[in-house]
Amino acid sequence: MSKILELFNKIETSKVIASNIDYSEYIALDLSTANAELERHSLETAADYEIFIQNYLDNNKSKIAYGGYIETRNLYKRSFVFNSQNTDERNIHIGLDLWINEQAAIYSALDGKIHSFQNNTALGDYGPTIIIEHEIENIKFHTLYGHLSEASLIGKNVGDLVKKGEQIANLGLPPINGDYAPHLHFQIIIDMENKTGDYPGVCNIKNLEYYSVNCPDPNLLLKIK
Repeated sequence: MSKILELFNKIETSKVIASNIDYSEYIALDLSTANAELERHSLETAADYEIFIQNYLDNNKSKIAYGGYIETRNLYKRSFVFNSQNTDERNIHIGLDLWINEQAAIYSALDGKIHSFQNNTALGDYGPTIIIEHEIENIKFHTLYGHLSEASLIGKNVGDLVKKGEQIANLGLPPINGDYAPHLHFQIIIDMENKTGDYPGVCNIKNLEYYSVNCPDPNLLLKIK
């Protein structure tokens, strides 16, 4: 773990969404159960969240809201993907979300190759998803880009090379994107555990220790603020 953290510290800032928007126009957003402000709003549908997030951006004179790593949320209660009767509830977010209410361009964080991709179509899932494999200084890891447009998967092939800053997709809109307000779910994954086209972006408290190591803070790469 220490080696990959040292590596990320050396890598220059990577921007993965709407490259024309400067980090000075980003604002942190707390969607955790600890945020009492959320209780003052009716947030049940993608449209509810779109309105809430746009008002938040407008009030803070910002263009992109970001956050969510190791954040406990109520956002997933509507979906059986996270609340199967046979498993413990998964409600701890292990990626970083970048919220913007438009179909923004999505870019590869680093040089790499396409590991896998697929459309994860269940309510509350990623929708169209691309995973890129990277290897730097003999250290292999992956970046996941979720909640994309359907067209983003057209013409993709496993093994295709991509360059840092290359546009790889466009942001998806509800309901195609898992039925969320438009946002990019960006996640670092060290060991894909033989999974393809998908990897958990939300975990339960029992597995948090493992996932917090296998999925380190994405802001180590993005370096927002």
